[in-house]
Amino acid sequence: MSDKTSVHTASIIDQFTKQANPFAKKQGHSDERAFKLMYDLTQVTNTDSVLDVACGPGLVSCAFAKIAKHVTGIDITPAMIEKAKLLQHERLLNNLTWNIGNASPLVFPDELFSLVITRYSFHHFLEPEKVLSEMIRVCKRGGRIAVIDVTPRPEKALAYDHIEKLRDPSHVRAIPFDELLDMVKKFGLTNISAAFYRLESELEEQLAASFPNPGDDQKIRNLIQNDLGIDKMDLKCYTKDEMTYFSYPTSIIVAYKP
Repeated sequence: MSDKTSVHTASIIDQFTKQANPFAKKQGHSDERAFKLMYDLTQVTNTDSVLDVACGPGLVSCAFAKIAKHVTGIDITPAMIEKAKLLQHERLLNNLTWNIGNASPLVFPDELFSLVITRYSFHHFLEPEKVLSEMIRVCKRGGRIAVIDVTPRPEKALAYDHIEKLRDPSHVRAIPFDELLDMVKKFGLTNISAAFYRLESELEEQLAASFPNPGDDQKIRNLIQNDLGIDKMDLKCYTKDEMTYFSYPTSIIVAYKP
């Protein structure tokens, strides 16, 4: 592991150890409308063996476990896996397995899972193509790969990345939809489908669930305030009842391994 990778991995573990509690409780991350889109596009059934890469506190894993035969979640942050186990216990699910480990390389053998999914993770990876390659490797032929992530418009991506790095220092780069789609096509995946939604957040609630460096929270407030009615960051910021809201442009891409 290179020094750059080691430093970045430490940053992810630091951030998401702190975020484990608020991330698991954030209502937007458990939006049933978003889950329905994922169910519909992945066509998950009770015969599927699912891998959730960078599973965090198990929100996606536990949602898919209500339908799939078995779900395996893997995440590099031990505190997130502990939250995932608690969620599994709360929901009385017995068809889940948890692993602490990297997304690249994955510890699993070739062609083990019929559905491999990841949500809100690609923007944290230094080399997302390598992660996608690993997801494909462990997917069965005829199985599906699903990537869900924030995908700002290309002309707004730099501004988006700037504010997101202030909020979460482990953020690397959000990949615009067309670029993410090209990445999927590059690996020869077929029968590609996509859907879109926006994940809404209230500014102060989001800041309370985040751990920016000292002073960066006010920089974020200023950037959001200055973007009202302008939308340079593709966050569609607005105010209502003296509160400030914004929303993350999110894409779901599902493709089949031939």
